[in-house]
Amino acid sequence: MAIDIDVAKRLGDRTIAAQFTAGPGLTALFGPSGVGKTSILNMVAGLLRPDRGHIRIGAQTLFGDGVDLPPEARRIGYVFQDGRLFPHRRVRANLLYGHGLADPAARWMSLDEAVDFLGIGGLLGRWPHSLSGGEAQRVAIGRALLRGPDCLLLDEPLSSLDAARRGDIMAVIERIRDELKLPILYVSHDRAEVERLATSVVEIGE
Repeated sequence: MAIDIDVAKRLGDRTIAAQFTAGPGLTALFGPSGVGKTSILNMVAGLLRPDRGHIRIGAQTLFGDGVDLPPEARRIGYVFQDGRLFPHRRVRANLLYGHGLADPAARWMSLDEAVDFLGIGGLLGRWPHSLSGGEAQRVAIGRALLRGPDCLLLDEPLSSLDAARRGDIMAVIERIRDELKLPILYVSHDRAEVERLATSVVEIGE
């Protein structure tokens, strides 16, 4: 399955535009801060409406040709820069929130499978405030995978981590890339990250 993107959006005094197709593997949206990389992810997720263009995953149109699916109707897993776990829910409940959003027929990973895949069995009873940055990102990734997504969006998921935890999470992302065969859109301005993780690169410039 591939994601086909051709969008433009006017924000303030500049226009953000992107045109590319991303298949299974990790497609990095690479460029300096402030050029609109996160805005492109938000358009895919349905959080920001393009002015024109289209977004399709496989045969399904998410935006364009008179279609504009709301975020909850898009099978998208989104991992934000800061994780955004629900502070009032323990780890297990955070994970099950993602599972509950998925159409039962569309689920392709169980809670136990996600926990084993990510090595977070010891965290299930913990509160988000007690987690390290790396632990929190593993949980956020698990919640996104349990959504049963057709595409995974990762917005600078390593930027708040120290070097050791960055390496741990990069290994997790490599496993997702190589074993789950999802299209992954990955935002970064770190060339070393992109060189290690990306199977293709889309340069986003001024």
